[in-house]
This record gives sequence, C-alpha cells and structure tokens, in this order.
Amino acid sequence: MQFPPQIINVRLAQRILALLALYVSGFASATTETLLPAAEQPIPHIALLLPLNSQSFGAAAKAVYQGFLAAASMQHPGLPVRAYSDSDGTHSVVDTYKTAIANGAVAVAGPLTRDKIRQLADETYLPVPTLALNIIEGQAPAQMYFFGMAVEAEAQQAARLAREQNLQQAIVISANEPLARRLQFSFEEQWTASGGTILREIDFSGDTSILADIAATPDSMVFFATDIEKSRLIRPYLPNNLPIYATSQIFAGNTDTLLNFDFEGVRFVDMPWLMQTDLPAVTAYPRANPALPVDQERLYALGIDAYRLIHILLASQTALPLDGVTGRVSLNGHTFGREALPALFVQGHAQPADAPVAPTVQMFPDQFKNTPAVETVPPMAPRP
Repeated sequence: MQFPPQIINVRLAQRILALLALYVSGFASATTETLLPAAEQPIPHIALLLPLNSQSFGAAAKAVYQGFLAAASMQHPGLPVRAYSDSDGTHSVVDTYKTAIANGAVAVAGPLTRDKIRQLADETYLPVPTLALNIIEGQAPAQMYFFGMAVEAEAQQAARLAREQNLQQAIVISANEPLARRLQFSFEEQWTASGGTILREIDFSGDTSILADIAATPDSMVFFATDIEKSRLIRPYLPNNLPIYATSQIFAGNTDTLLNFDFEGVRFVDMPWLMQTDLPAVTAYPRANPALPVDQERLYALGIDAYRLIHILLASQTALPLDGVTGRVSLNGHTFGREALPALFVQGHAQPADAPVAPTVQMFPDQFKNTPAVETVPPMAPRP
C-alpha cells in the first residue's frame, strides 16, 4: 500500500518537531549514558527493536528484520530504518526504547517477545507510535499497538469456518503441551460461543487406539490442536469423509509432497505470502534470498506488514482493512487482527480453499518415461 508522499511528509514533519522538543525538554535525558555525542544530531528514522543477539529468538528476529527492510526498500522516498538489539543483557528494553527516541526515532516497531512487550507496556507514556510485534492482554499506553501471528486467532477462525459449513459437533484432538492447550481453548471458546457443541475431547500422546471408535456423522468435524508430527500420525486413523480443520501448524510448505498427501482434504488457515505467491499484493515485495524455512518465512511476512502498518500509524490514516501478505489486517482497539487465508490440501498440494483443483501430482514422474507401449523382440540372426 502506497501513501501520497505529500501527506506522509507533512505528518512526519509535525512529529519530528514534536520529538525534538521532547528531546530538549528532558524525556531522553533519563538515559544520558546512551545519548548520541553532543556533536551529532538526532536523525529521524523508524526504530526496530528486536532480540537480534538472542540465542533463543535471534533467528526469528533476523527474519522479521529482513522482511521489514524488504518492505522499506519499496518505499520511495522513505525514512531510514535503524535496528536496536533489545537482548544484549546490559540495558532494559525501556532503556533501548528511550535510546531510539533520543536518536530521532519517529516510530518504533517491536519488541518481539511478550515479556519485553509487557515491560514496555508498563510505561505510562510513549511519545511515538509504537507497534509491538506480538499480542498481549491488558492495558497499554495510548500510542502502543499490537500486531502478531497468534495461532490462537487461527484456531478461532477455523471454528468460524466450520460453523459456516453448518457443522454442529466438534471432536477436539489436543496434546499435553502448552501450545496445543492454547489452541484447544481458543477453538472451543469460539466454537461454543457460536452455538456448536463439543462432542469429545481427546488427549493424544501417541497411542492411536484411542482414535479407533471415531466415526463420521453428518454434522460433526475434527479440530487438530496438535503439531504437524502428531497430526500426521492421527490423520490415517480418521474416516476420510470426516471434515478436519487445523491451523497453519500443519503446513510446512509445498515442497514436501509426501507429507502433504497425508493431509489430503484437511482444511486449515495460513497467509497469502505462502499460499498465493502469484498475487500482485504478494509479488510486490522481494523474497528472502536465500529462501528461509517456512516458519521464518511467516516472520519475514510479519516484518513486511509491520512496516506497512507503521506507515499507516505515522500518516494517521484509516487505510484499513489492509490486504497484507500475512492476511487481511484490521484494527480492533489497539490490536491489529489478522484474518488468515482459508486453505485446503488437495493431491499433495496446499492451496487456497476457493482455488481450482491443482493438477494431479505424479508421484514417480520418471517411472514410465520413454517406455514403449509394447515390448518388441529383435529378430533372431540367421544361423550360419
């Protein structure tokens, strides 16, 4: 999404003047040890607060960073982007944030992790639009917004999609894992709120015998709250005519055809960045080079849409909903919600649910290559 340059420039000029006033009046002086040298002036920029040096979150942070810069490269003219690591262990995320403001940041994207976001949300005042790259509950400063890829929202969307098909009873298959429990709770909350009933809850720990008596009835369905490995074990033990719904957890890309065949007919939700690669809104942005693993591709896409949302906040425009590469993005209060793309596994290929059926995948394409239809026997040589 592009905005008229004159609108953005006027808005930015107003914000920059206000920020410089804050700088002089003392907001930044709270962290004097991290200010720029006196000879240097604050440079207006977009700050990106990420755990780039973290052993646990560094790879995810770098994927978001790459996507953010990919979107920034398409904005001409555009503000420079400056990354700040919030995981060096010597400064709090609040100190890092104040450093960015003192250096001239007119908007901030980040932090990425929920604990850092909570620390920043505890501040009573944030001077610039701030887009946290995850979602938390509770109160937040006036200029703080949230945007993330919470799979709990995907579970709720799966419930809505199933109810739209007039399915009434749900069999929920979960596992004794924190993420599986969160998905189970989110699905069941949405399902029962929309009038559906929970037919059965199954806690899957690897014993497939627990699935033996599951039968398909006209108004029933199954929801996978399990990860891709457990879901792959479960799927063969369920009736083929029983509708199955899941989240993006079960999609690892279209390169693994054999794995995708195991999920034939399963419906799930994911982002256009992975499912509609020829869509103009997707092809407008460069891909990571080299390509990233699918889970990091999702974070790369998050970075792209985060940059676009920062510009919406800076321009003070209501250019929403946004047809983003992560899905259709809308604002509810201070949280940017994401409606993912409904998708379906068909013949070893995941595709948008409303797309034409993809051509049949030939599992062994060279098996019959150049093989004659009828085997011929060469004539025998004449005897001497």
